[in-house]
Amino acid sequence: MKTPVTVLGLGAMGTALARTFLVAGHPTTVWNRTPGRSPELDDLGVTRAKTVGDAIAASPLIVACLLDDASVRSTLQPVASELARRTLVNLTNGTPEQARRAADWAAQHGAQYLDGGIMAVPAMIGGPAAFILYSGSPEAIAQYQDDLAVLGKPTYVGSDAGLAALQDLALLSAMYGMFGGAAHALAMISSEKISPTAFTADLLVPWLTAMIGSASGIANDLEYGAAPGAAASNLAMQAAAFVNFIDASEAQGVDPMVLLPIRTLLDRAVAEGHGDEDMAVLVRLLAKN
Repeated sequence: MKTPVTVLGLGAMGTALARTFLVAGHPTTVWNRTPGRSPELDDLGVTRAKTVGDAIAASPLIVACLLDDASVRSTLQPVASELARRTLVNLTNGTPEQARRAADWAAQHGAQYLDGGIMAVPAMIGGPAAFILYSGSPEAIAQYQDDLAVLGKPTYVGSDAGLAALQDLALLSAMYGMFGGAAHALAMISSEKISPTAFTADLLVPWLTAMIGSASGIANDLEYGAAPGAAASNLAMQAAAFVNFIDASEAQGVDPMVLLPIRTLLDRAVAEGHGDEDMAVLVRLLAKN
């Protein structure tokens, strides 16, 4: 018999998690603040708990996917004693410090704790492209890795419970930065009679795909130091040209708000004497410590 699992929260992601466990053959109990949500799970044999306490008692593996950290605390605090000798996997989006506090709280109540960052949208859960970052109890990931693998590739990043949230938010920051730049690009070409679909398929996606490879070079310079000699595309040159992005955007009636912080960062790098260096310098300027 496969490990019984309880899923707390039946939003779009929680429903996808529960459905995937059920399809994989795990006896699955669910609880949601609003009863009866996601009725399609009933046909798959889900068990609906009337209370959070009943939901926790049903399974050794508890997966929480709620709105935020506050909702996790308000849901679990009244039934904290029920968590003893169970494993809590918190897949609710949160911060590293929230994860560390939750890990300490779980330990105080006799539970193993894993924090997770889901690197997928609900439709991807259970598919080959989904992966989930986990951090926290080494014993818990060793015990339940195969069970969690049905949701997406489990990627364990360390015993510090905050590391999954840190890397989750770092990855999402990169995604939002990319999409912010893409939104600005589409706003620029949309100011003229240029097809956004053709521009995206023929130029934008191939360009971004080619450019993302340079992130490896930036990371290498950051970790090991740049090779001797001036950078091929130094920051002084980039800063001098960047004003064209601002001017052209404004001329096309496009708000340059997405680009302005980048211009500020480039100008700062040059002003602080890094004009002949490359992009890795920007990382060090952003890191306050």
